[in-house]
Order: sequence, then structure tokens, then C-alpha cells
Amino acid sequence: MFLVREEIPADVAGREALLDVCFGPNRFAKTSERIREGRLPAEGLSLSAVADGRLVGTVRLWHVSAGAERAALLLGPLAVDPTCQAGGIGSALMRASIAAATRLGHGAILLVGDAPYYARFGFGTERTGALWMPGPFERERFLGLELRPQALLGARGLIRPTGVRVAPERVAVPQAA
Repeated sequence: MFLVREEIPADVAGREALLDVCFGPNRFAKTSERIREGRLPAEGLSLSAVADGRLVGTVRLWHVSAGAERAALLLGPLAVDPTCQAGGIGSALMRASIAAATRLGHGAILLVGDAPYYARFGFGTERTGALWMPGPFERERFLGLELRPQALLGARGLIRPTGVRVAPERVAVPQAA
């Protein structure tokens, strides 16, 4: 049995470890990561799955512009502990994130992922053909879901990050004695 809830600060280390296990060291080289880099996820759209007090799944959504001034969300990464896969955790995280994004008034979600897996949640390539990522990506894996009718109709152009930037950490400079 597992529980899906909003991510809390205590989940951060477990989330990063889970992402390392699921995606390996190359996860930071992906184009989607470049879009998320230096940004905060959309408020209320970072979810964790927990079983027996242990983080077993995670998903986050990020503010982006889908072409010229068209607001959307970028989903990812979605990860489930390999020892818990096929237990419905990924599906539960997807359903919860779509429901939360809809409830919060967002119009569309984009992602790069396995089309057959995400099709069951309504994602497809129908509205992403005139959009592109700012780096290498596989066109057939670039998927969209409209949460509001026609939210991506006519969307054209580059996917760009629009979310809140993370404040750079200040490095303490030693003072001369």
C-alpha cells in the first residue's frame, strides 16, 4: 500500500537518490533537464508516493511557454522505485498530477516519454508537431495533454522555461584576517 501526497522537504534526498537509480548519471544531460535547471517546480505540483515511510515514487511539473506566450506545464521526471514497479504507483502519480494541474487551472501538460505508456492518460502528439525543445529530443516521444479544450491549438515554437528561478546560493568568501 502506498500514499500519494505533495512533496515535503524531507523527500528531497530520497527523490534525488530515486532519480539516480532510475535514470543514472545521464539524467542531467537530457534536454528536459535543461528546461528545469535553475527553476522551482510549479507550486502544488511536486508529488511523492510513500510506502512504509519510504519514498517510492516522484513526479514534478514545471512552468513553460509552449511557443509564443502560451502557458503550459512540463512533466518530469516521473520515477518509481524499481522494486515497486508494476504496482500502480506511476499511474497513481500521473492521475494525481493531472488532477492537481486541472484543479489549479492549468491548460496543458507537455512531456517527453514513452508514447504507449502516456497515451492511457490522454497524452499524444496531435498538438506538439509545431513545438520543439531547445536541444535534442525524439519527436515521437514529445507528447501533450490539453486540460482545457484547445489549450494547445495553434501552439508553435520553442519550449522555454517560465517558472520561478532558484535564487543562487551565496558562497561565503573568507575574509582576510
